[in-house]
Amino acid sequence: MDRMRTAALIAARDCMAIKQDENVLVITDEPLRKIGYALWEASKQVAAEAIITEIIPRRSNGEEPPLPVAELMKIVDVILIPTSMSLSHTDARREASDKGVRIATLPGITEETMIRTLSADYYKIAERSRKIAHILHDGSIVRITSNRGTDVALSIDGRVGLADTGLNHNPGDFSNLPAGEGYISPVEGKSVGVIVFDGSMAGVGKLLDEIIKVEVIDGFASRIDGAEGAKKLLSIMKPLGKLAFNLAELGIGTNDKARITGNVLEDEKAIGTVHMAFGDNKSMGGFVQVASHLDGVIMNPSVYVDDELILKGGRFVNF
Repeated sequence: MDRMRTAALIAARDCMAIKQDENVLVITDEPLRKIGYALWEASKQVAAEAIITEIIPRRSNGEEPPLPVAELMKIVDVILIPTSMSLSHTDARREASDKGVRIATLPGITEETMIRTLSADYYKIAERSRKIAHILHDGSIVRITSNRGTDVALSIDGRVGLADTGLNHNPGDFSNLPAGEGYISPVEGKSVGVIVFDGSMAGVGKLLDEIIKVEVIDGFASRIDGAEGAKKLLSIMKPLGKLAFNLAELGIGTNDKARITGNVLEDEKAIGTVHMAFGDNKSMGGFVQVASHLDGVIMNPSVYVDDELILKGGRFVNF
């Protein structure tokens, strides 16, 4: 437990830079209650006031929290959100960020992941993430390939490259914890090709035993093939309608302490991986709003931004 306390204190003190005159809110649910309380205990050591509230687990990533909690989120200084489903892509989170609240979401985080990844050098991770974000920001077309069959082209012209640094020190800063990626939202309706997820997939809950193959036409997943993982993915997406199939995000991992564990929160941050998501992209400069955002991880990819090779078989080029 001492290692958990240390990790929680790093999150509160170093990642969130909580000050002695600030109010902190921790939002958790039953599956992550232990981690929620560890973050609350750490916050009490550095803040003027620390509040913890437990909500009923959401049904999907992106489902809104209860209205009273959403209102509370707007009037504190810092929020930490270890929950089983992500609140990252919700209006409640976006509106709190717009009010200047510093926020970190930790959806599905495990104690082992928290202990290991929060000891990373987030200043180096931030440098890598910002470099990737800058390259994406200046790009027009991204092509991703892999030896498992991924070959997809995305239009990113005019979209904003973003960095998930884990250093939420300024008003409105937002990240995951663990953090570590440069990411962007492709232009709606313009992506085409095949994506083969062979690492992990949100909603599946483990390392993929068999690949999930997704055919993308006009920016939407038009066909999803595979074994049980594909069936589970479809069972989550179909009830939410066509917008859940929107190709929402491209991200490139930059965290050297992250490993491939079957937990997408960590896997998508691992150096040498690419992740792509379907569903809501409003939080990253897009126009699609739906109560779902599902990331999948591609192992050992090659990534071209316009004519520049960024990753070759899962290794950074010229970094």
